[in-house]
Amino acid sequence: MPSTSASPAAYTARHLSVLEGLEAVRKRPGMYIGSTDSRGLMHCLWEIIDNAVDEALEGYGDRIEVILHPDSSVEVRDVARGIPVDNTAAGLSGVEVVFTKLHAGGKFGGGSYAASGGLHGVGASVVNALSERLDVEVDRDGKTYAMSFHRGEPGVFDDGSQPSPDAPFTAFTDHSELRVVGKVAKKKTGTRIRYWADPQIFPSSATFSYDELITRARQTSFLVPGLTLVVRDERRLPGTPGADGPVEEVFRHDGGIVDFVDHLASDPPATDTWRLVGSGTFDETVQTLDDNGHLRPKDVTRTCEVEVALRWGTGYDTEVRSFVNIIATPKGGTHLTGFEQALLKVIRKQVEENARRLKVSTKDNKERIEKDDVLAGLTAVVTVRVPEPQFEGQTKEVLGTAAVRQIVSRVVEKELTAHLTSSKRDLKTQSSLLLEKVVGEMRARIQARTQKEISRRKNALETSTLPAKLADCRTDDVERSELFIVEGDSALGTAKLARSSEFQALLPIRGKILNVQKASLADMLKNAECAAIIQVIGAGSGRTFDLDAVRYGKIVLMTDADVDGAHIRTLLLTLFFRYMRPLVEAGRVFAAVPPLHRVEVPAQGRGKGEVIYTYSDAELEKVLARLERSNRRYKEPIQRYKGLGEMDARQLAETTMDPAGRTLRKITMADEAAVEQAERTFELLMGNDVAPRKDFLVAGADLLDRDRIDA
Repeated sequence: MPSTSASPAAYTARHLSVLEGLEAVRKRPGMYIGSTDSRGLMHCLWEIIDNAVDEALEGYGDRIEVILHPDSSVEVRDVARGIPVDNTAAGLSGVEVVFTKLHAGGKFGGGSYAASGGLHGVGASVVNALSERLDVEVDRDGKTYAMSFHRGEPGVFDDGSQPSPDAPFTAFTDHSELRVVGKVAKKKTGTRIRYWADPQIFPSSATFSYDELITRARQTSFLVPGLTLVVRDERRLPGTPGADGPVEEVFRHDGGIVDFVDHLASDPPATDTWRLVGSGTFDETVQTLDDNGHLRPKDVTRTCEVEVALRWGTGYDTEVRSFVNIIATPKGGTHLTGFEQALLKVIRKQVEENARRLKVSTKDNKERIEKDDVLAGLTAVVTVRVPEPQFEGQTKEVLGTAAVRQIVSRVVEKELTAHLTSSKRDLKTQSSLLLEKVVGEMRARIQARTQKEISRRKNALETSTLPAKLADCRTDDVERSELFIVEGDSALGTAKLARSSEFQALLPIRGKILNVQKASLADMLKNAECAAIIQVIGAGSGRTFDLDAVRYGKIVLMTDADVDGAHIRTLLLTLFFRYMRPLVEAGRVFAAVPPLHRVEVPAQGRGKGEVIYTYSDAELEKVLARLERSNRRYKEPIQRYKGLGEMDARQLAETTMDPAGRTLRKITMADEAAVEQAERTFELLMGNDVAPRKDFLVAGADLLDRDRIDA
């Protein structure tokens, strides 16, 4: 291709940049914390908290406090050993090294930590680099030492008694001196870190999430038995937990990950929660510095400790969490692979050994247990402690240490086999029920696959595979296309006239579909409306759902603006959440917002008439009051839409279907905490337990009455 830039001779060494120290972090923060939105802001907080938790893992300190201050700063306190305050060979204090030097710390095999979550030595220094101000206090040797930083530079703030990032700052020209600011008891040790995120790095929309913090603190308390975590929100922001004053929650779980599994499980148990514990060793070659400061290879033996808690429930959903040195690995890794391999191997062997009792045919592997059969109804927490694990990137979402897979597999295989072959009466009963459940899952899978193959052969001979009641669109552009799921045949007739048939498809449903929160998978597939929706969307359901195969870019739920319409919309959302969740996670499910009223205002003089749509009784009252104050007449009676079918095509198009004027609500689940909240909400609204739902409705009625009074 022809060059469009200056000649090669114009490109010289002066164009090359070398970023020193923390400057690289400020230039490319996303490389270290993933992003500079709220997710990246929370990642910084996790780095500081995890350092305190690593101390607790080593047996130092049993209490960590996290405080969200009103001035947008956050503080983490622990009662561990405290950051070293003596000087290194370079003449810098241990505190300054930790907070200003990348790849520096006590987690590089120096003997201070057997296993830790922080490995790269960049956590505290990265947080410091991305903070407008950071203050650290350390209690050691009967003294309290203090130090301050401004955007990674050590110095002093002249701020009086109240810390603030706006206080005058003086940076040290060479290096700072750690200040002694008080005295403490000789045995008292610990660290307190308070920092203000830099607005030059993080936008104003990035905020600390109290809910995420609570979820993380609760999770950590399960993973480190005996550790007390205190979360206090002192902010007074409208709509936050601290709006009416400070909120504090305390977490401590001495039962460890067994309690964690019981907390995560949402269905009745088919087995008790079993704890599998073991360890193994592996050899690894590492690079170490010799006496002359040169890197030399050295063979070391690592010990990997494994702890797994698991139980099977009567349901079908799978919930497996994995951790390395208490750091969550949401995308798994070698430890999760080893766990699943051992699980499948052990269960498959037990089924084969009990084939006659279970009436399983082992000929030609026609009835062979697969991983999905074993995972159905499983809730498990898999944790490993291993020195210097290999993660994929600083965000530590995937474990890459290859040797861990085999160690986890051996431990799980040995311990789980012992449970399943135990002679104890209760374990024998649970094992028998578990094997029967797994075999039932296998047969259901085989039957479903057989039916699918029959359906495919049948469809190959038919001219159309879609329901006759579908009014499809013409475009082949998936991103542009929209599927409206319409309540009732009367609304369908109007919608056909109101839609743009080029890119808008219509699928009518009759009344209220099956509540899939209570129903089984087989009952859901038998339901005509549920089956039609899954067939039209065209991507399958459950674990086999393929987001890339979805036939439409948007799925719009268009129901009446009344109580029945809200109920139908909730039933539809329950179906999508349980069996087509990737659609919701991708932000491709929407709820249409049709109006409740139509106010027609005649023209005055030479002015033009006006039509005003309102979406609630309170909004209607405000509109009418505004018109009366302006001495403008409106036609009576006010038209109230009892359903979508009462609108004519033009009205339905301009309010609900035409992209130029409609309002759609996107159904989203932004993160793991949102998914957990959705799980609880669907179980509350649509599950089998009536008492909590009744309490919710009574409380909601009181709120509704107050809203009406205020309106």
